[in-house]
Amino acid sequence: MTETAGGKEPDNIDKSEPGLLPELDFSTFILSLSSSVLMNLGVIDNPVTNKKVKEPAVARQTIDLIALLKEKTAGNLNDTEQRLMEDVLKELQAWYVKETG
Repeated sequence: MTETAGGKEPDNIDKSEPGLLPELDFSTFILSLSSSVLMNLGVIDNPVTNKKVKEPAVARQTIDLIALLKEKTAGNLNDTEQRLMEDVLKELQAWYVKETG
């Protein structure tokens, strides 16, 4: 196993095919959560079923998770990450109100 910032990574992971998945970083993680919220609000299709399904309770929980991450990472993010977190939260909260209001 190879040491990484997040712990140990299996040595058998094939990294020879770049571009298959986006680089894993904090911003990518937040954007992934954002996509999940939009999917659960029925704004975008579920990529597996290609259908829109509304699950506002799941969307709300994910928005709350992003807010919790914002609180817990305060002072540990760079300016770009902080701005992304704030902008994503505002946008998702607006979508939530629009889709459930």
